[in-house]
Amino acid sequence: MSNPPKYRLLVVDDEPDLRTLYELTLVREGYDVESAGSVDEAWALLESGGFSLVITDMRMPDGTGLDLLRRLEEAGRRERAVVITAYGSAENAVEALKAGAYDYLTKPVDLRQFRAVVASALGRLPAAAAPGPAAGAGQMIAGAPLAAAPAEPAPRRRERDQPGRAGPLPRALERLVGDSPAMRQVHAMVEKVARSMAPVLVCGESGTGKELVARAIHEISPRSALPFVAVNCGAIPEALLEAEFFGYRKGAFTGAQEDREGFFQAAQGGTLFLDEIGDLPLAMQSKLLRVIQERAVRPIGAVAEAPVNVRIVSATHKDLAVEVHGGRFRQDLYYRLNVIQILVPPLRERIVDLPAICHAVLNRIARDAGVSPVPLLMPDALGHLLRYGFPGNVRELENLLHRALALSGGVVIEREDLGLPDAVLGDSQLSELDAGAGAEAPRAPVAALATGQVLLPADLQAHLDGVEREILERALEQHRNNRTAAGASLGLSLRQMRYRMARLGVAVGDGAGERGEPF
Repeated sequence: MSNPPKYRLLVVDDEPDLRTLYELTLVREGYDVESAGSVDEAWALLESGGFSLVITDMRMPDGTGLDLLRRLEEAGRRERAVVITAYGSAENAVEALKAGAYDYLTKPVDLRQFRAVVASALGRLPAAAAPGPAAGAGQMIAGAPLAAAPAEPAPRRRERDQPGRAGPLPRALERLVGDSPAMRQVHAMVEKVARSMAPVLVCGESGTGKELVARAIHEISPRSALPFVAVNCGAIPEALLEAEFFGYRKGAFTGAQEDREGFFQAAQGGTLFLDEIGDLPLAMQSKLLRVIQERAVRPIGAVAEAPVNVRIVSATHKDLAVEVHGGRFRQDLYYRLNVIQILVPPLRERIVDLPAICHAVLNRIARDAGVSPVPLLMPDALGHLLRYGFPGNVRELENLLHRALALSGGVVIEREDLGLPDAVLGDSQLSELDAGAGAEAPRAPVAALATGQVLLPADLQAHLDGVEREILERALEQHRNNRTAAGASLGLSLRQMRYRMARLGVAVGDGAGERGEPF
């Protein structure tokens, strides 16, 4: 077997005994290791040359591991970092991941786990976990020789011809169609979080494309060549959850005729996407929490736990903070999963993206169906879609366009092919929205967007933001700045209300009317 490439590692810890232990462990794995006993000493070494990885303790005489992470970020350094925190200090771990750490370890450090995390951070896998005929997927043998992982394929990129972003766009993000401010924010978050091991919670209404966001995170990450396993937590019978997640051994129960892997073993080295995580029963939440904390699973019928190396990305359409408050979701699991949150906006809040989404969806549907040329969406049909509220979001739009393509029977899709009622958004609602925008705002009937009539706003997004801002301010005024009550009157949760207020710059008086609201 060829020797693995040399990696230069920096260990930062103010305790000489621990520093020596980490050094010896890493040298035996074939790494070049240097060490430092303080933040300043570590920074001096970093400035003298490049390192592949920095392994730093949290507390040191002249600062913290977070201080070192911030220096790396401010200097634009490319070294990854693994932070070692005190046992049970979940807050420090969360802060480290938010500050850009690839992963974290808790004291006392398990050396087997230490080796696995370092290998993962460097893009290397234990030989038993690498895909190939000699080793089954999901097996990891402690102390196995390390082999270099397959070179990460460079993501295919193209120049984006939309004005919202200068420079190339990763191909994985091209499926997240849209150039609205809300989608630009989603794109930026995906690119930022993809490089770490931090758990990500993707929030959004049903049909907004949460799984596409999870897949984009995986495909941009160093784990892209390894499995992406998607699990719908709400679709598995409760009695089968443990067997499906953790696997089982032959004879563990009636019907267990052979060993079977679970989702965690199947995702070894890659990403496990837990969709609708809010639907997991409390008993299973407790077991999932232990696996995330210990990074090991015990299949049903097995005696020992087996280490696993997976990144967790979860998604939900529920407000998990409300679920925690209601006792339906474990608070400790919520904090473990919600290290970084990405909010996917509903389609009605990025309606400016609708034409581009329709174009992309129609192209895909026509290609899959072997239809050529791709039918054109006529202006009256597009105008009708722009008037619709899309409670089912992009998934509902896809279904509408599937039906329209099947019924059109030609090269164009007319309004009647959509099968939507004539009055999708009533005139009274349009009048109310325009009234809320104030006398200065130009009236822009939605139908005019497709017919080419005049009275269009110069900036549709700014116009819609102004309408929404005015409605939020009126609701807050009516409820004496109580965000919970104002949001409830608009059918919004407190989290959704906060998001909209932050996005639109709507402020309330210091503490006015907010007693009793959760923070």
